[in-house]
Amino acid sequence: MSSKNLIIISLLLTIPFVGKSQQNPNRIGQLNAITTAVPFLMIAPDARSGAMGDAGVATSPDPNSIHWNPAKYAFIEQNFVMNISYIPWLRNLVGDINFSNISGAKRIDERQSFGFSLMYFSLGNIAFTSLSGQHVKDYRPYEMSIDGAYALKLADYLSGGIALRYIHSNLTGGYAQAGGDPTKPGNAVSGDISMFYTKKITLSGKPADFGFGLNISNLGTKVSYGDAAYQEFLPANLRIGTSLRYDIDEFNSIMGTVDFNKLLVPTPPKYNADGDTIIAGKDNDVSVPTGVFQSFNDAPGGFTEEIHEFTYSLGLEYWYNKQFAIRGGYFHEHATKGGRKYATLGLGMKLNVFSLDFAYLIPTEGRQNPLANTLRFTLGFNFGASKKETK
Repeated sequence: MSSKNLIIISLLLTIPFVGKSQQNPNRIGQLNAITTAVPFLMIAPDARSGAMGDAGVATSPDPNSIHWNPAKYAFIEQNFVMNISYIPWLRNLVGDINFSNISGAKRIDERQSFGFSLMYFSLGNIAFTSLSGQHVKDYRPYEMSIDGAYALKLADYLSGGIALRYIHSNLTGGYAQAGGDPTKPGNAVSGDISMFYTKKITLSGKPADFGFGLNISNLGTKVSYGDAAYQEFLPANLRIGTSLRYDIDEFNSIMGTVDFNKLLVPTPPKYNADGDTIIAGKDNDVSVPTGVFQSFNDAPGGFTEEIHEFTYSLGLEYWYNKQFAIRGGYFHEHATKGGRKYATLGLGMKLNVFSLDFAYLIPTEGRQNPLANTLRFTLGFNFGASKKETK
């Protein structure tokens, strides 16, 4: 494999968590981003939440709730809904990386629902070469996940949800250079646990909906691509947020939402000049349960760095006549943890059976940001409405 291809694959593995410069854990206050395997699991898969700054843990339920908060499925009103999304990814870097997603939900009864999702991340074409630079073969690396979720109403306003996920990551197709270590696809399983609270309230004499959500996602096994002694963490994540939807009048409504996220993955420690002794932080070569709890108090920079590991998303959604939507949002990540900062815009249209959503990402720092000009497209189907209309 050529050095250029190695650099591209390295970027693909670390984006979206590393966005500006090389990681340097030996200097407190400098970039010390947390990197994981299969970071595609953290990409916003749908245009609705993608247009609201990647916020979605407490918004109203939709087919993509399995990504943001599976517990929301318990309050879904339709009988059967499904979304198909497509994202041309990192087009400022490479022209053939694509992210696709199919998500849906089926209501079992008034208290129970289940959901499903299939995500497929194609990393484009990679040319493998020998040590002398001769072309060996072409390969299209990919990653995918298959998800299933179950949600149950625990009370009139409260629900709980769980999700299970199988993850497959094939980055090399088994290729190994002469004399090099063999490689293999990475496989893992993970689960989510979530809750959702929603209640109708009154503001200034008009109806409104308050929502609160929490989701702990991607808790599972580590990933290995060959050497069993070297394994990487999944992007285990804590997502918590709230929302408020307000009916302005019969035809107009507006919703605001905010999400906070923190990776439940150990922070790289600070080493001495020789790189063999930890002088700040904690050893990050630990088990998954230990890593989850350690992630709250292991940053070399102390409490301040721990706070910097939180990202936040702000989103607004306006609906006219429950048919046309305008959305906007903002996502913020501290400069020492990746430095992603971007605004988002989007539109939505909903009919009886079909819906169409569009989102556009605008980086607020760096003209050559690899996330610049990211587009998201989502086509939705409401089969419950179709059946009703047929009747």
